[in-house]
Amino acid sequence: MASFSRPGGTRRHADVVLSTALSADGPACSPVAASWWRSHVQHGLDPANAAPRRAETITARELSERRQRFDLLLHVAGSRLDRLFRCVSQSACGVFLSDADGYVLDGRWRSGDQSSFESWGLRPGRNWSEAAVGTNGIGTCLAEERPLIIHQSEHFLESNIAMSCMDAPIHGPDGRLIGALDVSSARSDQTAPANQMIAALVRQAARQIEADCFRHSHSGHRIVLIDGSKGDDDSEPADTQTALVAVNADDLVVGATRAARQALGLTPTGAFAPVPTDDLLTGEAPNSGFVPAERSAVVRALARQNGNVSRAARDLGIGRATLYRRMKRLGLAQHSIES
Repeated sequence: MASFSRPGGTRRHADVVLSTALSADGPACSPVAASWWRSHVQHGLDPANAAPRRAETITARELSERRQRFDLLLHVAGSRLDRLFRCVSQSACGVFLSDADGYVLDGRWRSGDQSSFESWGLRPGRNWSEAAVGTNGIGTCLAEERPLIIHQSEHFLESNIAMSCMDAPIHGPDGRLIGALDVSSARSDQTAPANQMIAALVRQAARQIEADCFRHSHSGHRIVLIDGSKGDDDSEPADTQTALVAVNADDLVVGATRAARQALGLTPTGAFAPVPTDDLLTGEAPNSGFVPAERSAVVRALARQNGNVSRAARDLGIGRATLYRRMKRLGLAQHSIES
């Protein structure tokens, strides 16, 4: 990435953005330059224009309607935003939550930093998609669907180069992109190491919001945590991913987070046909038929009752003598104790 001076220096930000974006190899060598190219060529934006028309703030009514559409996200994310803000607020940082279109839905900031964020238009109702304001934390995170840092002069618009943004995407219970979590810093002396530490907090909070949304949407199901390190997504460390599946009463997997879908080879988004839990998690089907199923049911009932046959029989809805006969046939006599 080419270096350049701040406005007033030897070379204007807008000149560097355009020359890099339109160069033969710039967009191919740098993700930021590729975003600059999209901002200028695909979206028709000018880096010197401080107020693109598409960046206008929507009305209070339109914002209310958007918030209603993302009611689950806002309900679940509130406490996570509060916790994240407590971690970063002393560093002149604000915390912002956007929808998948780039509209800011909610935010947290200190009153002393409000003027800085207001001057950038970083507030609820403002459109921060890449198509609206070019390369920026929220918009580029949504466009590329990955965690990232956009530090000061990496922004497309010259008017935004005083801030640093750390972002992570948020995926809904069905794997679809539903928003972005952003921490933006108003500090002119923000350093790269500080950005990295904050970015780790943002990624963790975004994954927690995803997990909370998933659990809320599958509140009637058993939630199982799986090993999410087997997926193909190397955009973030495996330990920051939340790979969860929802299992119904018939022991079928009926839902999965994005990380779980990647790890298990399920369709990336949307609904999928229910899959037997053992088939999906072990990669092979267990012995089929009624005998193995019956044996499993009896073993589970005995385990729940610590081997007490009388209570296990009541759980299964059969008589104790019947259960003894089935246990003998299944070779389970050693699992029991007398009532």
